[in-house]
Amino acid sequence: MIGKQIRLSKFFRDGKFPVVVAVDHGQTFGPMEGLVDFTPAVEKARQADAVLLAPQMVRFSGNLFMGKGAPAMIVRLNWNSIHCEPWHYKEAYTTKIVSALDALTVGADAMMASLVLKTGNEEHDTANVSVFAGLSEEIGRLGIPLIGEVFPYGNLRSDPEKFHNYIKEVCRIACELGADAVKTFYTGERFHEVTEGSPIPIFGLGAEKLENPTDALVLAEKIIKGGGKGVVFGRNVIQADNPAKFLQALKAVVQEGAKPADVAAEFGLK
Repeated sequence: MIGKQIRLSKFFRDGKFPVVVAVDHGQTFGPMEGLVDFTPAVEKARQADAVLLAPQMVRFSGNLFMGKGAPAMIVRLNWNSIHCEPWHYKEAYTTKIVSALDALTVGADAMMASLVLKTGNEEHDTANVSVFAGLSEEIGRLGIPLIGEVFPYGNLRSDPEKFHNYIKEVCRIACELGADAVKTFYTGERFHEVTEGSPIPIFGLGAEKLENPTDALVLAEKIIKGGGKGVVFGRNVIQADNPAKFLQALKAVVQEGAKPADVAAEFGLK
């Protein structure tokens, strides 16, 4: 566990909660807005504490991970059909796309694997657990932290009560299967039940691009107030009018306790 602890501690620079930028959308969205020209897009995320990306895209990341103060690298290890939102997939079939050793070879400081349960089929759920637990075992041998990603099945987000309970339950299950931290959705006023229910850091994600950047900053504030230990924002950063400025504002909210409206005005976010 020592190697994992050392590496995970680097995400909490100076005791502050990490702000992670996700740029792995191309695996399931193709050339999405904000990431069409990948290299200059990701280089705008240099002020992030960590960047999440597909292992095969590290070669196109320019100088993002080079030098002192560069963000940590989080590499995704499995592919899940539930992430293919434009295709309206709902079944959540998952498969390993790269070994933990190969991810380490490209420079990963941490690795991510998704977990989707309660699909309505016990065999399917068991297969998803098998992929996740197998990756957890691989990663553990290397002393690398595993960040689990808890995603809902089907149209669960349309039912707030069931959605909240699912996130709370599966975050704990991911922990019990070996996750060292979890990336998941903010579930509202009861999000503290999610963060209190697992003895590992819970990172709230930004999900879809919000129309107003202040709304995205408010979401980050709610995540932290609900016990979140950091955020993982993708589209709200990379599709912002000025990704670098929005990232600065996001870090001020998450790490300094700044008020969303104040920093939005300070950085000229509209």
